[in-house]
Amino acid sequence: MFLIVTAVVSGVDQEDAVNGGILESTTMMTWRRQEARLQRVPRALTFNGGFHGLIDPLTVLWTQQKFDTWTPLTIRQSALGRGSARWHNRLQRSNAESVRIRTMSKCRVVCALLMSLPLAAGAQSPASSFDRGSSKQAWQDPGLPAVLAKCKSPPKKFAIGAGDAASTQASAAAPPEPPVPAASTPIPGVIAGDQHWKVVWQWEGNNVDGPISDQNGTLLVANNDASNVMRFDPATGLASVVYTDTNTGGAVSRSKSGSLFLAARGLHGGIVQLEPQRKMFASQFRGEPIECAGGVLNDLAADNRGGVYVTITGAGLFYADAKGAMAQYGDQMTAANGIILSKDEKTLYVTNGAVLMAFDVQGDGSLTNQREFGKLRGGQGGDGSSIDSQGRVYVATGKSVDVFSPKGEFLGSIPGPDGLHGTAFGGPGKKTLYGIVFYGTWGGPSARNRIIAIPTLTEGYAGRAK
Repeated sequence: MFLIVTAVVSGVDQEDAVNGGILESTTMMTWRRQEARLQRVPRALTFNGGFHGLIDPLTVLWTQQKFDTWTPLTIRQSALGRGSARWHNRLQRSNAESVRIRTMSKCRVVCALLMSLPLAAGAQSPASSFDRGSSKQAWQDPGLPAVLAKCKSPPKKFAIGAGDAASTQASAAAPPEPPVPAASTPIPGVIAGDQHWKVVWQWEGNNVDGPISDQNGTLLVANNDASNVMRFDPATGLASVVYTDTNTGGAVSRSKSGSLFLAARGLHGGIVQLEPQRKMFASQFRGEPIECAGGVLNDLAADNRGGVYVTITGAGLFYADAKGAMAQYGDQMTAANGIILSKDEKTLYVTNGAVLMAFDVQGDGSLTNQREFGKLRGGQGGDGSSIDSQGRVYVATGKSVDVFSPKGEFLGSIPGPDGLHGTAFGGPGKKTLYGIVFYGTWGGPSARNRIIAIPTLTEGYAGRAK
């Protein structure tokens, strides 16, 4: 069920609006300057400087007789208890100088939700309240053969683990708990000794993937089986759904400018832009559906040019430019998985099995100078990666997070549980390292996932979400 809203406000004192005027939505969808009780809304929505809210996109037009230079800046929420919010509308001149309007005037506000908004979205809830889902990746979909039959050169068959048929017949019983990993050993400037991972979220299914930091210390994660994107709040241990119907979305990435992208792993998938406007960004390679490349979309990294790097495990490394045109790079990169850009975005790091590769990024986004950057030591399955404020590279290995200097020097491993397949900095000040863990039978009813956290001496890079 989806909600499309059109609301009109009239008779609002502009001075009151600037100084804390409050708009309320009644059941008639007429907004009034009163105390508000809007249920299930995000914590903050930002219009200028990037959109980080639940509604995508929300267009607000101010039409006034004398104040046409005024534009909306932000809408903020203050606590009125769980499930409710107070909306403060703040105006700012187009030259970014805050002022107060002392002239009384009538105004009209037209708010149009240009895209569907799930009714249940925005409410923080525990894992037990969410449906684990049953979405399929393209290689699991019975419709894939018909798509591949039209490819000029159909790719080799691809599967994860024992394949879908075997996994769905696996036991539904809860799997054994992953063994508790050893305490950390000191890595200078990175982590103190005797630190332990703490479980902060656990759920069922092949969910929680491709994490990035988000507003107010939260994390955004893509859920493969549930086909949604969640915002997880470490402060409460609860989560909320911010995007639904993502076609088996499996990773998210936000560029420096704020654009949010998703790797849709289902049939007829590709790179989807979620913000500022939700649309298919790239779904073809060499004039054919992306499925013709083979493998499965895995991870992605959005750059400051408007393009997106993406790994397709089983096929290789690709770049979609700002127009969505895709090109392939790298030699013998069929095990490509985790991917992250350096702070200055002049280097791209990509895991390829047990090796971390590096590429030089050219002005047009193309890649040159493929080289081995480092060998993983804590585990052999290079996966989701991150960087910190000093440019160090953190790579999930399946059993640890291995840390490398910006020059490729191996600095040490942070031991983790089996199934540790991604990592990202988050929390207040990005001073916590998070990991995502999968255990149980992949694709089967016993599949489980976790988010784990460990304190660090450093902090994540603040110039980008990840």
